[in-house]
Amino acid sequence: MDKLKKLFDPTMFRFLLVGVANTLVGCGVMFGLYNLAGLHAWGDTGYWISSAANYMAGSVVSFFLNKRFTFKNQEKGPWVVLRFVLNISVCYLLAYGLAKPAAAWVLGGLGLGEQLQGNLTMLAGSGLFVVLNYFGQRFFAFRSR
Repeated sequence: MDKLKKLFDPTMFRFLLVGVANTLVGCGVMFGLYNLAGLHAWGDTGYWISSAANYMAGSVVSFFLNKRFTFKNQEKGPWVVLRFVLNISVCYLLAYGLAKPAAAWVLGGLGLGEQLQGNLTMLAGSGLFVVLNYFGQRFFAFRSR
């Protein structure tokens, strides 16, 4: 029980609060590019460009807010940035790489349009990314020394 209390401490709630800001910025970019800019017509390429743009925009917000506000990390220099970039990259590739085939398997027989299926796949990838990213930032990127 004590391990669960440590895991669900105030950093998790601050991370979720920062996540709201990241989500508004990143998903606005992602779904805007995919739907409004027409990248859905590019197939898989549009999926990857839209979702990557989400994490480029959201990651800038995330780095500064999570470093100072969530994890109260005072470390300076290139190593903290490098760990953060590595964490974001691994989480992104895992989350969206797993979401794509999983969603195709789950949604494949439902007869959904390609654009709707792409949106649902990106939504699933976003959810998985949040979980992976929290643990990566907490225990790797901004870990306490």
